[in-house]
Amino acid sequence: MSGKLIDRIPTLALSDFLEGSKELKNKFVKDLGGAFESIGFVAIKNHGYSIESQSSLYSSIKEFYELPDELKIQYDGSKTGGQRGYTGKGKEHAAGRKVGDLKEFYHIGKEIKESSSLHYQPNIFPSEVPQFKTQTLHAYATLEKIGKNMLRAIALFLELDEGHFENKVDKGISILRPLHYFPIENPSTIQEGAVRAAEHGDINLITLLMGASAEGLEVKQRDGKWIPITAVQDCLVVNVGDMLQRYTNGRLKSTVHRVVNPTQEKMKTSRFSVPFFMHANPDMDLSCLSTCVSEDNPKKYEDITAEGFLMQRLKEIGLLS
Repeated sequence: MSGKLIDRIPTLALSDFLEGSKELKNKFVKDLGGAFESIGFVAIKNHGYSIESQSSLYSSIKEFYELPDELKIQYDGSKTGGQRGYTGKGKEHAAGRKVGDLKEFYHIGKEIKESSSLHYQPNIFPSEVPQFKTQTLHAYATLEKIGKNMLRAIALFLELDEGHFENKVDKGISILRPLHYFPIENPSTIQEGAVRAAEHGDINLITLLMGASAEGLEVKQRDGKWIPITAVQDCLVVNVGDMLQRYTNGRLKSTVHRVVNPTQEKMKTSRFSVPFFMHANPDMDLSCLSTCVSEDNPKKYEDITAEGFLMQRLKEIGLLS
C-alpha cells in the first residue's frame, strides 16, 4: 500500500493467526477487530493464495474480456437472476441510482446438484477460454478457505466461540466476481454521472479482494473524505459487508467505497479486479447479536435472514426485477 495509507489500514499476516504463537494469534484478532471497528478495511498477507495462481487467474479473465461482445453475451446470466455467468456493460447500478456503472462482470458460485435453489445452480463457463473455468474455480475454493479463517478470527474478537460461523457459511452462497472496467474510447458517449462503480457498501459478510490491475478504489472515511487504496501485490484487501454490520449491530463497520473514473489519459485503458463476496447460508439469521446490543448501543436493524436481505439488495441494484 502507499505510504500515506499505512497508518489508516493495517497490514496483518494471516499466518500469525493460523500458525503463530498464542500471543501472535491474540494480537492478530485484536488488530483485525480494531480495524473493522474503525474503517472496516484491512490488508492481509501470508494468506496462502500464491502470486502465480493470481497471475494465471488474471490472464484467463483478460482473455475472456477480450472476446467480442457478441461472443460474451452467449454466456449471459440474466436467466439465473444474475447469480451465474456474464452481466453486460452498464447493467448494474448502485442502490438509489439509475445510471449504470461502467463495468461488465462474471459470476461464479457454489453448485449443489440436488438443490433447486437459485443460489446453487450450475455455473456457466466460456468454451473459448477453457482455463477460465480452471482458474476461477481454484480462486473460489482458495478464497472461501481464507474467508472462513478470517471469520474465525472475527468470532474470537466478538468473544464468541471460534467456530461460531462454521454452520452459518458451510453452504454459503458466496460469489466470485471477475470484473472488467472497460476502456472508454470517447468520454462524450458515456451517460452523465456514470462512473466505474458508484459509492456503495457490499451486501455480504466480508469481501476479499486481490490487488487490482490499476488504481481507482477509494474508501470513505468517517469524516467524509475519500482515500485511495491500492493493495500491494501479495496482499488481499478484506472489508466488512452490510450483513456483518447488521449482525454486529453496527459494531463492525461496512465502509462505503467506490471505483472512480481514471484520468483523461488513462480512460482508454482497462481495469481488472476480482472480489470474492463471502456470503452466509441463505437461512442464516442476521438478527443483531445480543452481545452487541446495549443501552448505549440499542438495536439498529430489523430481524431478517441472509436470503431476505440479499434479495432486497439485488432488486435495489438492478440485478433482480
